[in-house]
Amino acid sequence: MSVLNPPRLRLGVNIDHVATIRNARGGEHPDPARAAQIVARAGGDGITVHLREDRRHIRDEDLHRVADATGLPINLEMAATDEMLEIALRHRPHAACIVPERREERTTEGGLDAAGQHNRLAPIVARLSDAGIRVSLFIAPEPRQIEAAMKLGAPVVEFHTGEYAHATGEQVAYEMRRIVDMAALAAKNGIEPHAGHGLTYENVQPIAAIPQLAELNIGHYLIGEAIFIGLEASVKKMRALMDEVR
Repeated sequence: MSVLNPPRLRLGVNIDHVATIRNARGGEHPDPARAAQIVARAGGDGITVHLREDRRHIRDEDLHRVADATGLPINLEMAATDEMLEIALRHRPHAACIVPERREERTTEGGLDAAGQHNRLAPIVARLSDAGIRVSLFIAPEPRQIEAAMKLGAPVVEFHTGEYAHATGEQVAYEMRRIVDMAALAAKNGIEPHAGHGLTYENVQPIAAIPQLAELNIGHYLIGEAIFIGLEASVKKMRALMDEVR
């Protein structure tokens, strides 16, 4: 890939929090499948859903409904558990992003320790890959985690951008440099780098401008903005900001 003319940066939209709002009252409204259709209309390139152990937002029955509602590829975020592996193998999403998960956390708080969990992850990555599911590892932008992804044979890594998103002052440049350097390192070693977590209209463009990045996955912020301007407008604005720098 030429960094002088990088390809269009893909936007994956996480619709989990449409389901979170639905689950607050029960019933079927708002419908995540309808949200997926709006994302497709607004210029999104994929739909991300995170089926958590406690089913706090997306539920099992949502998976096939969302997939049937749109032709966009589905990226299933999942913990490295036997239960989630079985569900992924049954539904066969386009991609599966393995993420760390703790029951008590409000959202994913950091990257997966792929280096420290090699023996646990290796059979899961292998089975997903054998089923034709593109495996991604949600990791911190660190050399040892990229090396672990290489050893595991994962074709994609997604960098946790939370530290960048929450940084202030001089720390912003430091966190940005980490992501820039690790995106280059991943691409150099044949791994496609993605990024996501905490990205907003205000901070997305420096990340989107990194030429090696192929995809951003953004959810909570876009659903929050949708309350004020509507989901289609929310996604279109993010798409436009990304396109300005790519």
